[in-house]
Amino acid sequence: MDDPKPRGGSGLITRAVETALLPIHAAVSKPAQRAYLGTFLFAAASILLFCVSSVAYTLFYYNYVPQNSVERVVHMQFGDGHPHGTAHLSTSLTTLQPYDITLTLHLPRTPSNLAVGNFMLDLSLLGPPATNTASSILSSSSTTNTTTTTLARSRRPAILTYTSPVVETAHTLSGLPWYLMGWKSESEVLSVSMFEGVEFAKGWANVPQSVRVVVEADEKMQFYEVGVRIIAKLGGLRWILYHHRVLSFVFFTTAFWSSSMVSMALAWFAVSTYLGSSTVGKTESESSGNTIKRERSDSDAFDPTSMEDLSDTSRTFPTLGRQIPLHFSGRKDVKKEEEIKREEDEVLRSTQVQPLAAEADDEEDDVSVETSGFRDSGIGTGLDDERLASVQRRRKALMNGVDRGA
Repeated sequence: MDDPKPRGGSGLITRAVETALLPIHAAVSKPAQRAYLGTFLFAAASILLFCVSSVAYTLFYYNYVPQNSVERVVHMQFGDGHPHGTAHLSTSLTTLQPYDITLTLHLPRTPSNLAVGNFMLDLSLLGPPATNTASSILSSSSTTNTTTTTLARSRRPAILTYTSPVVETAHTLSGLPWYLMGWKSESEVLSVSMFEGVEFAKGWANVPQSVRVVVEADEKMQFYEVGVRIIAKLGGLRWILYHHRVLSFVFFTTAFWSSSMVSMALAWFAVSTYLGSSTVGKTESESSGNTIKRERSDSDAFDPTSMEDLSDTSRTFPTLGRQIPLHFSGRKDVKKEEEIKREEDEVLRSTQVQPLAAEADDEEDDVSVETSGFRDSGIGTGLDDERLASVQRRRKALMNGVDRGA
């Protein structure tokens, strides 16, 4: 016989191993795998939507918030007439946004510039160029004229700062070392405000594409540099977005991400509900189909006692030669035969019960019968015979009817 101790020890080891492997089995089970997959998809979708939200906010910021300051240098042209120049602006300007435009002139303090005194500055904001084509029928030639639309214009006076000869001499002597080393120059920078809060209407044609500057003076003037500075007067949400960029990025990116996650959750719920309902309907149809198939397969097996597949009408089929024709009784005939058979069985049982009872009581009743002289009249037996005869007549009539039908 085997020793039961090793068996008990192996059972304990098996239980210990199974207990130790329970966390592993739980970790690799199908519900855990579905949870891992759902967590991974949720994290991936969250990261993707966060990246999309960041890009969306960046695009929104650069399209909604204009540049705070735009500076352009005007290349002046000298010749006949007043000095003038044109500078092209970037597409950073936007509509419905107030701007302050300042003209900056870097002028040397030469005797001629000081002798000019007051002079006028003319600044025009030009829209996109419009092309007009004029054709000549006689010469079979066409000419293209490009015209620009002036969106806004401003004229402001300017003058160099006056200093007396004594102050000028003292200022020059105090800064002489800086002048000698080239760190300072005998020049002055004038900043003249040309527009305050100018605003452009909606439409790309209303945004200026270039700026034109004309210096109107009685005498010729010298310039180091002429520049245009455009400063946006931000207000409301644009001011918040521009002056609090990090906080705005965090807040609006989180808002975009939250709305995206809510939309994704609603879409996921709708899709899962739709797929779940379709799956349930398919499962129900499959189960009903399987039930029908199972019922059919169960009924395929021939059951001689079953009457479900029988017809209500009896049928007779001819055979070859002198064989007896094949006759199939209908459901009604079979039921009649069964009823007749049950009646015959009842009659037989009723006729057999009394002799059996008489035989069982023969020994007990011999004395009483002999002493009392009591005899059976046979009335019950006669009634049973009549019932049996009637059942036989019904069977004979049924068979005659079947033969006539054949």
